[in-house]
Amino acid sequence: MSDTEHWPGFDREKSARVLAADELTDRRARRTRQTLHETLMRLTVERGYDELTVADIAAAANVGRSTFYAHFTDKDDLLRSAAGTLRAALMQEHAAAGIDGTGTDRMLGFSHFMTAHLAEQRVLYRALMRGRAGPILLDLIRHALCDIVRSELAPGTKSTNAPLDDELTVQFLVGGYMSVLTWWLDRGGMEPPEVIEAGFRQMALNGLSVNDKA
Repeated sequence: MSDTEHWPGFDREKSARVLAADELTDRRARRTRQTLHETLMRLTVERGYDELTVADIAAAANVGRSTFYAHFTDKDDLLRSAAGTLRAALMQEHAAAGIDGTGTDRMLGFSHFMTAHLAEQRVLYRALMRGRAGPILLDLIRHALCDIVRSELAPGTKSTNAPLDDELTVQFLVGGYMSVLTWWLDRGGMEPPEVIEAGFRQMALNGLSVNDKA
């Protein structure tokens, strides 16, 4: 199986649903975008993102360059679109998870499915994080996780000794997770995802002072 087949943003069924929800009602347009997304991911693993040209991607996807440019301005635009389907899929996964427990449990709920997903697709993510693709992808993941944490933030949950607004807590949690994430993937994702998640959750909880009114 390909490295892109089970990535939520590139699982064919989930990707189609995400694109359809984005009001791309033309089936041909959805198929073309999905094919270009998948082709970009495959070629990135095989050759590296920085080495690819629009001509390479279009040829491998069996579409003309004019068709490519009808949908995307360049390969960075294609990457952002592809990563956008990942963001939408992550939000769907979080909503479907129905995390139970206290406000803090819900607030940290993103770490379970995100870490497991990254472990499954570490070859793809390591390829994407090399060169110019890395900052684009990491920025999108960071924004998606910030949105998830904001949606679950319990009233009264603050960073220790920092009586500021809730956004500080959001940035503290997501920033810490992203640092752990990049360190883990840079080393090849050697540790089991359960170990990484447990360590992150323990340290995150130690850094929070919780007054859960939920």
